[in-house]
Amino acid sequence: MSAATRMEPARIAELTSLIRTTSDETRTTISPLDGEPVADIPVSTIDDVDDAFDTARVTQAAWAQTSVRERSKALLKLHDLVLEHRDELCDLIQLESGKARSQAFDEILHVALTARFYARRLRSQIKPERRNGAFPLLTSIRVNHVPKGVVGIISPWNYPLTMAISDGLPAIAAGNAVVQKPDSQSPLIALAANELFRKAGFPADLWQIVSGSGSTVGTAIIERADYICFTGSTATGTLVAKQAAERLINCSLELGGKNPLIVLPGADVEKAAAGAVTAAFSSGGQLCVSVERLYVHKDLYDDFRDAFVRRTGAMSLGAGFDWETDMGSLVSQSQLETITKHVDDAVANGATVLTGGRPRPDLGPFFYEPTVLEGVTEAAECFAEETFGPLVSLYSYSTVDEAVELANQGEYGLNASLWGPVGVAKDIAPRIKAGTVNINEGFAATFGSIDAPMGGMRASGLGRRQGAEGLHRYTEVQSVGVQRLVPISGPAFVKPALFATLLTAALRFLRRTWRA
Repeated sequence: MSAATRMEPARIAELTSLIRTTSDETRTTISPLDGEPVADIPVSTIDDVDDAFDTARVTQAAWAQTSVRERSKALLKLHDLVLEHRDELCDLIQLESGKARSQAFDEILHVALTARFYARRLRSQIKPERRNGAFPLLTSIRVNHVPKGVVGIISPWNYPLTMAISDGLPAIAAGNAVVQKPDSQSPLIALAANELFRKAGFPADLWQIVSGSGSTVGTAIIERADYICFTGSTATGTLVAKQAAERLINCSLELGGKNPLIVLPGADVEKAAAGAVTAAFSSGGQLCVSVERLYVHKDLYDDFRDAFVRRTGAMSLGAGFDWETDMGSLVSQSQLETITKHVDDAVANGATVLTGGRPRPDLGPFFYEPTVLEGVTEAAECFAEETFGPLVSLYSYSTVDEAVELANQGEYGLNASLWGPVGVAKDIAPRIKAGTVNINEGFAATFGSIDAPMGGMRASGLGRRQGAEGLHRYTEVQSVGVQRLVPISGPAFVKPALFATLLTAALRFLRRTWRA
């Protein structure tokens, strides 16, 4: 049985019934693993999007009144259900994205970790905070975190499970509802996650899913939501930001990256080479945090290059659902065309292919070998442009200052990886223009640590997911002040001039204390 026929029609019908739609229009998805049809997915209309938001708003009003205990209980139940259903979820991730099973399982782990983190930390993250008032003892201030309302999520195909649900969980935990448009390539895994969300005890109408094109359905979501969470390209993210700005709503955007990896003097070459393979080729290099530029100190360059090329060339490619494959397929013909174009262009401009550099139609329609280039010049498209595929370029450097300067080139600033002595790397990290910097790890140290905020600098995005920041983005900060005994303007029986003198003396006294 081929990968694309693994799902029974009845199961597909169960999942697609979760889409908010009244239309007879459908679109057929295909599996990158073999190019065969997977499912006919119903398409939502603008009226369906309206209905989704209307229903979500009603449900959100009630949900916002639920206790932290009830929300946390449902999050922990979801944690258990995701682990319990890991086999089907992995199958769906592979079926729709083409990635290897071990990398599909990474998404299971991330969703479970996210659910548990917010379940355990929710009370401390949304409880009212006491702040200093204007007058000690007389003025008290409490800061509330009030839910935005209905959050719109437009999620991508490259992390089809974790980006479909992990960004929404803190929104739900904070008391919001969600209307989501998953990418048209990977709707089934988002629907399977939504099914588990309902089984965990969350209200069925709290998380609405609509289906369709970004230009139509995505735009409709932006026009109706109280907050937008978008993951995708910098070009599209810029448009989303403009649309959100026109409505004066906030948004968080995780966008593109041309992420650097620096091998520092004193690094263990073999460990760095092994880590670079994972950093560059996990999920076929189709991760926003994937590494595409490798900078190696000149004294280590030859040894690192040989080790890295050897390990890259030894990677196994395949379309199987087993755990032995190192790298799966690209997601589409478009991705295949991009990497083919980038490699051919780099070679035409003087680069050398050290390993890879070929499509593999014998394995599937969109397979391409993990590829390492040397001698890439500024004239090559892949020098500065994001490939978003299994393509990396090797460069040598002479000094750490030079490496930092090279790493900071370009417009992006999402992720960076440093390999070498930890103390040295820690000193260098603040100089790197990237939202996350991983030391002796490619990207998983920060991405897998849910308490660590994650996001981009410069053209790589706005806002942060994960951590308290990942929840607070979905709330409005509300200050509540209580004044006792004496008005801020002073008691009526005290003349303004005298009150000003008293206040001046009080401020001079407070200057001598610890008070801010």
